[in-house]
Amino acid sequence: MDVRTLCLGVLNLGDASGYKIKKMFEEGPFAHFHQAGFGSIYPALGSLHEDGCVSYTEVAADRRPAKKVYAITEKGRTAFRQSLTKWPAPDKIRSEFVFMLFFADLMEEEHLGAVYDAYLAHYRHYVEQIRGVDSAGISPGRLFARGFGLAFYEAAVKYLESNRSLLLDERGEAPGRKTGTDK
Repeated sequence: MDVRTLCLGVLNLGDASGYKIKKMFEEGPFAHFHQAGFGSIYPALGSLHEDGCVSYTEVAADRRPAKKVYAITEKGRTAFRQSLTKWPAPDKIRSEFVFMLFFADLMEEEHLGAVYDAYLAHYRHYVEQIRGVDSAGISPGRLFARGFGLAFYEAAVKYLESNRSLLLDERGEAPGRKTGTDK
């Protein structure tokens, strides 16, 4: 989905500033399955405003310029509903972690072990974070998305725990490679 559609989706949940929209993709309900940054959010909001899909009000802030709080218009709701009639693009997992591990044989063992352990902890954190969210009053679609995210992260944790030995032995060293101290 393009960033315009992502912004309309967030605004469909309620009014938001560009900063709040970005936070929805960093820490909010979309953090586990999509990304959007300021460099794409603000141009999309400008374009949506020009097209009449969003409106905004300027809210004064102490010692800062006024911030724009965006609201979806009826034209924007129609455009968003229309975007939901299309077939989604096939999912692609974009992961710097997996890319790096593809080249694990070129990585320093200490760094490889540290990266591996950090990502395992990262995925475990997401599992606990998703499990800890109250499901009361959540729509079926949102419950489904949350459950899908939980299943993904639980599977990642299980895979990492079960397959560490492919890259690292119990001492955190890559099997079959000599360390700097081996002669």
